[in-house]
Amino acid sequence: MITFITAILLLVAGYFVYGKIVERYLDVDPSRKTPAYEKADGVDFTPLPTWKVFVIQFLNIAGLGPIFGAVTGAAFGPAAYLWIVIGCIFMGAVHDFFAGMMSINNGGVNMPDIAARYLGKGMKGVMNVVVIFLLMAVGVSFVIGPSGLMQNLTGVDKEIWLYVIFGYYIVATILPVDKIIGNIYPFMGAVLLFMALGVGVMLIAGDLNGSHQMVELTPSMLKNWHFNPEGNLLIPMMFIVISCGAISGFHATQSPMMARCLKNEKHARPVFYGAMIAEGVVAMIWATAAMTYCGGPEGLNNAMTSVGTEINGVIVRNAQAADLVDLICKSWLGKVGAVIAILGVVICPITSGDTAFRSLRLSLGDMLKYDQKPIMKRLLICLPVFIAAFFFCKVDFSTAWSYLGIANQTLAALVMWTGAAYLAGKGKPHWMCSVPATFLTFICVCFLMISPLGLHLDPVVGYVAGGVVALAAFIFCIVRPRR
Repeated sequence: MITFITAILLLVAGYFVYGKIVERYLDVDPSRKTPAYEKADGVDFTPLPTWKVFVIQFLNIAGLGPIFGAVTGAAFGPAAYLWIVIGCIFMGAVHDFFAGMMSINNGGVNMPDIAARYLGKGMKGVMNVVVIFLLMAVGVSFVIGPSGLMQNLTGVDKEIWLYVIFGYYIVATILPVDKIIGNIYPFMGAVLLFMALGVGVMLIAGDLNGSHQMVELTPSMLKNWHFNPEGNLLIPMMFIVISCGAISGFHATQSPMMARCLKNEKHARPVFYGAMIAEGVVAMIWATAAMTYCGGPEGLNNAMTSVGTEINGVIVRNAQAADLVDLICKSWLGKVGAVIAILGVVICPITSGDTAFRSLRLSLGDMLKYDQKPIMKRLLICLPVFIAAFFFCKVDFSTAWSYLGIANQTLAALVMWTGAAYLAGKGKPHWMCSVPATFLTFICVCFLMISPLGLHLDPVVGYVAGGVVALAAFIFCIVRPRR
C-alpha cells in the first residue's frame, strides 16, 4: 500500500509543483483572446465551460489507453509504477500542456503546422504522415475491439456491429463539437473516473482488511517479470506498451481540438496538464489492480498465458486485458461493477475512436486547406477516410495495436522536439522538453531495431543505434542555429 499511496500523492504533487513551473515557461497570459473566440465558427472553434473541456479532454486522451495499457504493461512488474509516475509528471503532462498551449498561441492549428514553424517546413510532412497513420490506427483499433466485445455480449455478428459503430462515427465526426462530444462525453468521462476510483478504493480496503496485498516497489522486485523476457525486453518494450498514463503522442492530436474550445489561457494547466495527471492516476490504479488481483506479477503473467493462475477458486488463463478488467470490476464492484465494466470496456474505446476520426478530419482539412464549415464538405472529407478505415478493420486487432504503439511514441517524441525548439527559439532553457524528447527518440529507435515488428536485431545494436539517433536529433533540433 505504501508504494500505491506514495505514487498517487506524487502525481497530485506533480500537478501543483512541476505543472506550475511548466506554466511559467509557456508564458500563459489570461488577458489574451483565445482561438475559441477569435475564430468562433460554431463547429470546431466553440467556447465551452472549463469543467466540460477538462472532462472531454480527459475522456479523449484516456478511453481505454490507461486501462488496457497499464494492465498489459503490469506484466513487466512494479517497474511499471516508476514509468507511470515519472513519465506522467515530467513527460506526458508536459507534452499535453505544450501541445495545447502551442496550438492556442498559433491560432488553434494542429501539430504539423506547429512543427513546421519551429522545426522547419520539412517536418510538417513527416508529422502529417505520422499523425494520419496514428489516428487511422487508433480509429480502426477502437472499431475492431468494441465490435468483437459487443458480439460476445449480445451474440449479434461482429460485422453488424462494425456498421453500427461506423455509422455513429460518421455522425459524431461531422456534427459540431458541442452536439454529441460536448453533451455526452462529460457523462462518459465521469463513468471512467468513477470506475477507476471505485477500483482504487477497493484496492485500499482489501489491503487493510487482508483480503489481498498490494505489490510493493522494492529493489528485488525491479526486474523484468514478463513471461517472454527475451522477446519483451524491459527497455524498450515497457515504454511502448505503457503509453497512455505515462506519455502518448495521440494526446497531441486531441489537445489542439480542446484548445479551440478553451475560454481563457489560465485554464490551460488544469485542462491539459491536469487531465494527464488524472490519466496517470487511472493508470496507476489499474496497473496495481492487475498485479494485486492476480497475486503479484508472476500470477498476472500466468493468467495471461496457458499456465493459468487460481483466482477466487477459478483458474484464469490466456486472459486479455479486457478479460481482466471485466473480472476485477465484477469481483470488486459487484453488479454495479458489471455495468460499469461494459460501459468502460465497450463505450469508452468508441469515444476515443470517434475523436480520433474527428482529429483526422481536422488534420486532413488543415493539410488540404479545405473549408470545413459546411456540413456537406465535412462529409465529403470524411467518407474516403471511413471507407479506407472499414477495409483496415480486416486487420487483426493485436497487429493494429502493436503498430499503434510505436506510431504513438514516435509522435510524442516529435511533439517534445517541437516544444524544445519552441523554448530554444525564445532563448529559454529547453531541458523540460529536450530531455524527454531525447529519451523517447532512443526508445523508439531501439524498438524498431530490436522488436520482431521491426528489424529484430541484437539488443546491443539497437541500443547503440538509439543513442546515435537520439544525439543526432538533439543536434538538429537544439544545437543547430535557429532561424
